[in-house]
Amino acid sequence: MTKLKQDTLIVVADGEKVLFLRNLTDHQNPNFEVTGKEEQDNPPDRAQGTDKPGRMPDTGHSQRSGLDETDWHELAKERFAADLADMLYERAHKGEFERLVLVASPPVLGELRDKMHKEVSDRVVAEIPKTLTNHPVNEIEKLVKQEMASD
Repeated sequence: MTKLKQDTLIVVADGEKVLFLRNLTDHQNPNFEVTGKEEQDNPPDRAQGTDKPGRMPDTGHSQRSGLDETDWHELAKERFAADLADMLYERAHKGEFERLVLVASPPVLGELRDKMHKEVSDRVVAEIPKTLTNHPVNEIEKLVKQEMASD
C-alpha cells in the first residue's frame, strides 16, 4: 500500500484541463494546495471540423469510397497528454517534485504513460483511473486518500 506523503505532487487531468495540487501534510489528513491549472480550449468535434468526409476512387468502375472525417476533438486530447507530459518533465527537471500521483480517466492515463519521460515515470507512486477535474479540492483529497489506502 502506497501512502500519501507530504510534498507529493497530485496531477488531476481529464484531457482538456489539469489541476496541479501539492499535499501539505500526510496520508492521515491530506491537505491539497492548488499550485497551478492549465486548460485547453477543445470544442466538440462538430465545431472544429468544417469539411464533409472525403471520397476517393475505388477499384471498381465509377465507384468512390467515403473516408472518415478526422476527429479533431480526439486529436486535441492526445496533444493535451503530450503537452502535460512535457510540463511534468520540466517540473521534474527543476526538482519541483520527488513523488507524483496521477489522477485521470483511463484513456488519458494511457496517453500520458506513452508520452512521459523516464525521469517523470520513475517518480509516479500511484495512478488513479478516475475523472475528478470538476470535483472540489476537499473531495479530491478524500478520494485520493481512499484510493491509495486500497492500493
